[in-house]
Amino acid sequence: MSRINLPECITVFERGWLSSNNILITGLNHSALIDSGYATHSSQTLALVETALNGRALDVLINTHLHSDHCGGNAALQTRYPAMHTLIPPGHAHLVASWDAYALSYTPTGQHCDRFGFSNTLQPGADVELGHQRWQIHAAPGHDTHSVILFEPVSRTLISADALWENGFGVVFPELDGADAFTEVAQTLDLIESLNPAIVIPGHGTAFTDVNEALARARKRLNGFVQDPDKHIRYAAKVMIKFKLLEVQQISVSAMQEWACATDLVTHIYRTHFSDLGFEMWVETLIDDLVRAGAAKREQRMLLNA
Repeated sequence: MSRINLPECITVFERGWLSSNNILITGLNHSALIDSGYATHSSQTLALVETALNGRALDVLINTHLHSDHCGGNAALQTRYPAMHTLIPPGHAHLVASWDAYALSYTPTGQHCDRFGFSNTLQPGADVELGHQRWQIHAAPGHDTHSVILFEPVSRTLISADALWENGFGVVFPELDGADAFTEVAQTLDLIESLNPAIVIPGHGTAFTDVNEALARARKRLNGFVQDPDKHIRYAAKVMIKFKLLEVQQISVSAMQEWACATDLVTHIYRTHFSDLGFEMWVETLIDDLVRAGAAKREQRMLLNA
């Protein structure tokens, strides 16, 4: 794969799947970080940012949305840079202010996020200065109802979060609660097409320039989910299991079963869509699917990340 030439003010820390990518944008007198990764990786996030800034302070932290893999490093960064401003999408601002870990999804997903505060919100339709450029803020519902994406029209650089990856998009979480969010995914993909980005920096994976091809792949994937919603539901359940495996790296199958049984979103998916199977049998089928796909390995009764 050829190297993508990003604007010189942008540095991308490509993190993988437990932690989202972190995007550092710097100007002469200003620096901003977009998304902060997962809580268990916060020390690495700090090290990456501190090394890149080389003694400068971080001025602004932005979250594209408030899933744990995108904001789990917020608290550590706020401690390290107490004068830093934190900007979040407006939809969940009241939940952050009162710190409702359940409504923010951290408790029901069995994921971790240390409490953080915020300075202001990112209003769709407005713009924000990052580095020496003005970035447009666009609402991007679908994966998360309140997600935003950021677009810089001069370089035509898009920070797409989980609205568009090179090979798809994130789990459409509102669909798990019965909302018609596939329509919102389609509208967000249309929005991205209308912006005509030259470079896309996704929430996970490498930056890419084959935007039309990525949009085509995303729409094909979306159509498959629309035609067979249970396929998406099962995919979401496997993502939950895989995320836990990414966090712990290895776990006994019995402990994974116990975690799944204690995790509200997993049991909700099961009760709503798969209760014709026994719960343990259902979780075993998810694990088997991950092993067949090469996303996990079994060693006797242990489950290992792959």
